[in-house]
Amino acid sequence: NQAMQLKSPSAVSVFERGWLSSNNVLLHGDDGATLIDSSHCLHAEQTIALLRNALRPGETLTTLVNTHLHSDHCGGNAALQRAFGMRTVIPPGEADAITHWDEDALSYRATGQRIERFAHDALLRPGESLTVGKRSWQALAAPGHDPHSLILFDAQDGVLISADALWENGFGVVFPELDGEQAFDDVAAVLGLIERLSPRLVIPGHGAPFADVTAALQR
Repeated sequence: NQAMQLKSPSAVSVFERGWLSSNNVLLHGDDGATLIDSSHCLHAEQTIALLRNALRPGETLTTLVNTHLHSDHCGGNAALQRAFGMRTVIPPGEADAITHWDEDALSYRATGQRIERFAHDALLRPGESLTVGKRSWQALAAPGHDPHSLILFDAQDGVLISADALWENGFGVVFPELDGEQAFDDVAAVLGLIERLSPRLVIPGHGAPFADVTAALQR
């Protein structure tokens, strides 16, 4: 649970978290910082402390972006909204379910996921870009683990925020398959996309960032 400063022009801080929480990725910019994913609600106080320690003097947290809406990635949203008052941006696929807080549509009830209700302010759609400072991160659809998940790619620096689409040793559980929906083809397509992007560095949803992307894809 330590913040690791990546020595790259894109000014990225990564908080590698323990199990039950996703990693947090803090993108620094002159006009404010953006956080990718908020981890689990049980670790919300720690997430807030990590952020306050990592924000630069005078820097504010202006935006929170969720790659997808599993509780280990968005469970801290409500607590961070209270602490920082930033705007919250989510993928579009389950926006209506979030607005009406439909725990069945979100699968929270069926899977026993513990999460505090939160609101969202905007959507980040596949193909759109997220600009932080002078860096642009393209949002790309990454179905498989979750049908609505996004990955974010900074083509200038070759940095990929892969969420649960690719870890150094595997990828996230393919939840649609558990419901009898075919999704392994989606997994293969997303891994193929990552191979074509040829990132020099991957920041996964769980585990340490890694540079040997070819080996991870082979595994």
